[in-house]
Amino acid sequence: MLLELVCFVLYLLTSGIIVTGMFQEQGPNKPLAAMTIGIAIVLHSFILKNTVFVELGQNMSILNVASLVGWLISVTMLVASFKVANTILLPVVYGFTGVIVILSQLMPDAHVMQVSVQPTLLVHVSLALFAYACLGIAFLYALQLSYINLRLKEKNASLLHSSLPPLMDVEHILFKLLLVGTVLLTLSLVSGFMFLDNMFAKEQAHKTVLSLLAWLVYSVILFGHAKFGWRGKSVISFTIIGGFLLTLAYFGSRFVREVLLN
Repeated sequence: MLLELVCFVLYLLTSGIIVTGMFQEQGPNKPLAAMTIGIAIVLHSFILKNTVFVELGQNMSILNVASLVGWLISVTMLVASFKVANTILLPVVYGFTGVIVILSQLMPDAHVMQVSVQPTLLVHVSLALFAYACLGIAFLYALQLSYINLRLKEKNASLLHSSLPPLMDVEHILFKLLLVGTVLLTLSLVSGFMFLDNMFAKEQAHKTVLSLLAWLVYSVILFGHAKFGWRGKSVISFTIIGGFLLTLAYFGSRFVREVLLN
């Protein structure tokens, strides 16, 4: 547990550095935060190597998948932070990932798959993970957009405003994430129907249906934005609904089966 504990502490420490810096006039200590999160991500990669890649195949238990998604999102957000103002989202991402790291060790489980010997399954799983990570970040940006809208309506300024990026920049990034994520989700669904025979089997039907509903929601958002110029509350609401549906598709029944019933 030592490696996992150190990784957990570093994730939370980075979140603390960023949060406390938001309420200071000079802002967060970015070099220190980048150093601590960099070490945490490297340690996390070693943890994933040991927990996901087991002797019989790949252990894709619900917490291992959540840990892998958290790692992908953390890496993406860290790289993006050097170009994009996403400071307010980082504590949420890093805090969530740190908690998942420690939970995956406190509640170990096994759901072994032979992904490495099935290239088509590897393609499908990879596309699904990257799609969820991208659309998960879009979900966070939708929450940030909603928060910025709320703060702009308030008359009293605060130091926290200095950590908020411009509204239009956040909206622009949100639509880019939605576009890339929807393309990846489309490819994931297509690869599933092409390469897998059990997309509508009893254990997979809910995941397929919910994923298709989420894909429809994201497609409607992009179509509405391109055709009718949708933005603001309607886009935020639909993005949150899509994220909720996709989370239910990826983790809903597995959470009940692997955590609640086990």
